[in-house]
Amino acid sequence: MSGERRFRASKLVGLETIPAYIRIANDQESLEMALVENIQRQDLDPIEIALSYQRLIEEINVTQEELSDRVGKNRSTIANYLRLLKLDPIIQTGMRDGFISMGHGRALINVDDLSYPLDRYEKILSQNLSVRDTELLVRDCKNPGQKAGAKKAGAAPFAKRAKKDLTDFFEAPVAVKVAKSGKGQWVVPCKNKEDFERILKLIKGEK
Repeated sequence: MSGERRFRASKLVGLETIPAYIRIANDQESLEMALVENIQRQDLDPIEIALSYQRLIEEINVTQEELSDRVGKNRSTIANYLRLLKLDPIIQTGMRDGFISMGHGRALINVDDLSYPLDRYEKILSQNLSVRDTELLVRDCKNPGQKAGAKKAGAAPFAKRAKKDLTDFFEAPVAVKVAKSGKGQWVVPCKNKEDFERILKLIKGEK
């Protein structure tokens, strides 16, 4: 039912009557109304909004321009959300968990080399970079000032394996940094006190 949250809120404040429209809709129209209603929620993260837009476009078979009219958003706004779905799943998860904002995500989309965004994402977490700092970081990535043909050295294979294993183990986007000497560090982000305690128990081997 479209407007269910408003109906519940009206009951909570003791209203006996509310203005409402009764509309007969088929399955597709009901799905469209439910998805549009869901997008209006205030607690959605950017990836949830992007997925809702994508589902509307695919299941209702509308263009971004038509979707813009239906949800009351600019077409450019919808396009910006949809572009977030091109990011690596680890970065998308970081956005859903609140480790980074949509602004960080939009900056990382501008990195042409697909091997670079995760490196930049780890630096955002470890150095607590702002959106502006991230934009400058991406700009440096696109214009590194290196000689033609020079390539950025990739992380050591053991570091890549460690990063994947730690990310899977802690269920969090772990940042791993290893110098040429072999010395390094890894950073496990925590979104709140409960998450901190959960990760601490994993480290201590407690259930």
